[in-house]
Amino acid sequence: MVFFENALALNDFSIVVRQGEIVGVIGSNSAGKTTLMNTISGLIIDMKLKEKRRGGERITIYGEIIFQGENIMDMEPYNRVKKGIVLSRERHPVFPETDVMGNLKIAAHLRKKSEAKEMYEYVFNLFPILAPLKRRKAGFLSGGEQQMLSIGMALIARPTLLLLDEPLLGLSPHVQSVLVDAIENLKSSLGITILITEQFARPILPMISSGCIIENGMLALTGTGAELMDNPDVKAAYFGV
Repeated sequence: MVFFENALALNDFSIVVRQGEIVGVIGSNSAGKTTLMNTISGLIIDMKLKEKRRGGERITIYGEIIFQGENIMDMEPYNRVKKGIVLSRERHPVFPETDVMGNLKIAAHLRKKSEAKEMYEYVFNLFPILAPLKRRKAGFLSGGEQQMLSIGMALIARPTLLLLDEPLLGLSPHVQSVLVDAIENLKSSLGITILITEQFARPILPMISSGCIIENGMLALTGTGAELMDNPDVKAAYFGV
């Protein structure tokens, strides 16, 4: 459970992500998707400390996060990244004054040069549109290009578990399709386990092994991608139909 002051952001929420799967979490704005991702990645710990220093909103966290048999709830975000838990945050945050290659190099600080070089090549093969833009400042990229760069930065860290927080948000259907293909490629080519959150379910349900609906921080419905896609309530709420 996660509280922001007296507001309950996550309530008795439990999810299992098995190795090699793509698992989806579907929910509307303010349903708790980003809080879930920040909690798993450990960013919620940094948020809690910053709020405490400035005398701001009190954040309280209860529960367990079991990763590879270990409870990592109190583990710092930096050490979670070293264990392989990497978050690509919503709204594609990049370093706008740094070029594309510079952003990737920043993300490679935990990797050996040989490992980083291999992943640079993988990212540019995965997102060929970025290859001719290596020296362009990230702030001058389109929204879709920034999202590709953001995912590329997460991949440079060689994740075991990749957390994608609303990667399709605000993008055109064409760019969404490119990203969906890339995400499926990650599973097949690298064997990365992926947890993805989205508000609009239609593009991601066909590719997920299993998923759930989150409402007001609570688990409302679970099923396979096919089961959720065929559910009339899910269609009405999250398909835009």
